[in-house]
Amino acid sequence: MTKEDILAKKVGFISLGCDKNRVDLERMIFNIKSAGFEIVNDPNQANIIIVNTCSFLESSRLESIENILEMSGYKTKNLEKLIVTGCLNELKYSDLGTSMPEVDLFVNVKDNEKIVDLIFGLYSQNYHHEYTEGRILTTPKHYAYIKISEGCNNFCSYCLIPYIRGRFKSRKIEDILNEARVLANSGTTELILVAQDVTKYGEDLYGKISLVELIQKLSEIENIKWIRLLYCYPELIDDNLINEIKNNDKVVKYLDIPLQHVSDNILRAMNRKSTYEKICKLFDKLKSEISGIALRTTFILGFPDETDNDFDMIIEFLKKYRMENVGFFKYSREEGTRAYNFENQISEDVKESRLEIASQVQFEIQDQIHDKLIGQTIDVVIDDATSEYSVGRYYGQCPQIDGNVIINKPLIVGEHYMVKILQKSDYDLIGELV
Repeated sequence: MTKEDILAKKVGFISLGCDKNRVDLERMIFNIKSAGFEIVNDPNQANIIIVNTCSFLESSRLESIENILEMSGYKTKNLEKLIVTGCLNELKYSDLGTSMPEVDLFVNVKDNEKIVDLIFGLYSQNYHHEYTEGRILTTPKHYAYIKISEGCNNFCSYCLIPYIRGRFKSRKIEDILNEARVLANSGTTELILVAQDVTKYGEDLYGKISLVELIQKLSEIENIKWIRLLYCYPELIDDNLINEIKNNDKVVKYLDIPLQHVSDNILRAMNRKSTYEKICKLFDKLKSEISGIALRTTFILGFPDETDNDFDMIIEFLKKYRMENVGFFKYSREEGTRAYNFENQISEDVKESRLEIASQVQFEIQDQIHDKLIGQTIDVVIDDATSEYSVGRYYGQCPQIDGNVIINKPLIVGEHYMVKILQKSDYDLIGELV
């Protein structure tokens, strides 16, 4: 088979897991397309399918395996080669190859840059494609995730990320800026900064935390309207960062702070560096210093040895700080983590009960927050539109994880509009164009 024959193959993709995983895939797509392959969205047309997997939790591993097996079914049609990339391969399962013979190639994260060469290898051809920094967005072009670091040094007792992705490693400011400028020139107006721990950015590279410096330089890019921060660990949110969020008009007044718990006993068992007192002081300061700030967090429910009192502390915290967006996860016992061997594992029934209670409490809080937005006119960016309606977000909503603003009129994707909120529907808001 000639080089031209191979480049005539059509390549399709399935992306699973977090936004950091999405960025990895977007870089692979860019290099595959730049090599000359055709990219297709319909698996029926694909000669090659790449499944970019997640393995953070048992449920995500099962989802990855289900998608791999589903895609393998297309081998009865046009599919010739099935490739698996992403975190599933990093768990070093010795039986992956034998348990899934449908897969033609498993690619480790460190080898993502070789994806074109590896595809040629599947067709018994030696070929070297020079890797180029670039991305083809799988999001609408007006927003993009910017991964500012890789890996994690925190070693929370429930988490596999340091073992999957390695130690914390920041990207150079100039590399991030170059990527952001290319995105801005292509129509991106919202940058969403992501990492396993965004607030630690630069500590390993520059000897000091440099997140504020990075934000300030990104703010100088003319076409960027919004800069959003995800995954800011509470113990590293200092006055310098708070002042930057408060005073920089381009920084969205929105923070995702993954607390995971508020009980000191559970935080210690999780190997988290926060305490209940410090968390409360931080949230008090954020709400008093930054007018209208929208806060998001996540909680793990049913961690080993979590008592009713520990759980009640989460409920009281929800009622006290009334956050706009909260995600809840039942504790997943992951082999390879320290918490896997902890005593007093909580039953699934108790986990499920606590999940239902916390979710209902938060739904009522968010419902009341939305009540106060009814009648207000707010700035909304449009993420999607049909011939009948549009789906957008105000600053307090992050794409794909929070609710939306629905407008019963087709509008231009990527544009900002002033929208009057008329009513609410579950987690969404409904408005009309002003």
